[in-house]
Amino acid sequence: MSLRRLSPYALAALLGAAGVAHFRKPALFDETVPEWLPGQARDWTRASGAAELALAAAVAVPATRRVGGLAGAAFFVAVFPANVKMALDWRTRGSREKALAYGRLPLQVPLVLWALGVAKRARA
Repeated sequence: MSLRRLSPYALAALLGAAGVAHFRKPALFDETVPEWLPGQARDWTRASGAAELALAAAVAVPATRRVGGLAGAAFFVAVFPANVKMALDWRTRGSREKALAYGRLPLQVPLVLWALGVAKRARA
């Protein structure tokens, strides 16, 4: 199987693993929820975890892959403020943590492009 055919499944695996992580280690994600969002951080953590699981399923199934890819790209844009918050909050931590936090910022661009590519290559 070619890399192009594996791409949606790899994206689904990434989204699925991230979604599960939101439920297994929610405190890690709670602290990245921007304060300006209404409600409790844990609610946003659960909602984003559920969204990632739903996106994983949508991207994995050929019939919903196009919509899943487009929604995945929008999701990656939507969670960018959490990554900015993490980078700002972690700027006084050790070099490894700081590198992880700052490294997540430019990583959103290839994730958005990957999801858009999966959507583009899906059968209409």
